[in-house]
Amino acid sequence: MSGMISFYLKGGLEESRAFLSSLKIFTLAESLGGYESLAELPSIMTHASVPPEERKKLQITDNLIRLSVGIENLDDLIADLDQALKTAV
Repeated sequence: MSGMISFYLKGGLEESRAFLSSLKIFTLAESLGGYESLAELPSIMTHASVPPEERKKLQITDNLIRLSVGIENLDDLIADLDQALKTAV
């Protein structure tokens, strides 16, 4: 199983950074097209050059997380997300 998902994490930039830095299997990356599981924080990565007012209109906030789910074991990915969420919020 693979695919893309975006979600809003409870909190703001601090919680988003804590979540991303706690991930063990997902790799922080700007390009989300590989076979491995990747994560990004668009507001400070792919859309950092977009003015803050425009990001707000587009709902690209500091708590928007994007994931590209790769080919790793599904149970391992779920466990990784679970532990990172518990760390961040």
